[in-house]
Amino acid sequence: MQLTARNHYDPRASPWRHYEVLKELGDRYAALREHHKARECYEQAAALAPDRSEPYVALGTIALQTGELLEARKFFGIAAAIDPRCAEAYGGLAMVHQQRQDYAAAFEMYLKCLEIDGDNLVALLGLFQTSCRMGTFAKIIHFLESYLVKHPGDTAVLFCLATLYARDGKLPEARQALRSVLAAEPDKAEAAEMLAKVQKALGDVRARGGRGA
Repeated sequence: MQLTARNHYDPRASPWRHYEVLKELGDRYAALREHHKARECYEQAAALAPDRSEPYVALGTIALQTGELLEARKFFGIAAAIDPRCAEAYGGLAMVHQQRQDYAAAFEMYLKCLEIDGDNLVALLGLFQTSCRMGTFAKIIHFLESYLVKHPGDTAVLFCLATLYARDGKLPEARQALRSVLAAEPDKAEAAEMLAKVQKALGDVRARGGRGA
């Protein structure tokens, strides 16, 4: 028998239980990339629980995956209005803005997401990408440093931090971060290449009698 919301509907069940079934079924369809069926389940779940942000986040995610950016923005916006502490809603809005190349708006939405959920790695890497586009590093450096306090072994984030240190002129910090990356991943060619450039830049600073050696 085909798996459908109707198959799972029990008229004796509470609306909340029916909502949970629809949400779970939508998640299963979404994982299978059966977007039309997933959308139907999420829409029914949203109708049953209009005060819940999760179905709208899910609808926004599907719209983002299918390239419907205006629809995605609408659904993520509804989720944020329902729950101003919904990190996923702001992260979704940020990705919409990023795809539309509105990097300033994406940057602000990623910041809002991370202020609520500092461990959101997708938002963290998205903020890194928009920071590189905009040349704005101070805020993202803070978030990367905070993330690494909790996740010191994440070399991908550490390499991003080293990149920002180097771009921001913090060469000793960049050198230390890159050495840590290479200690964990000796074959990481881009880290070795960047470390060589940082070492050369530090040598030039010493030759000019500057600080930071």
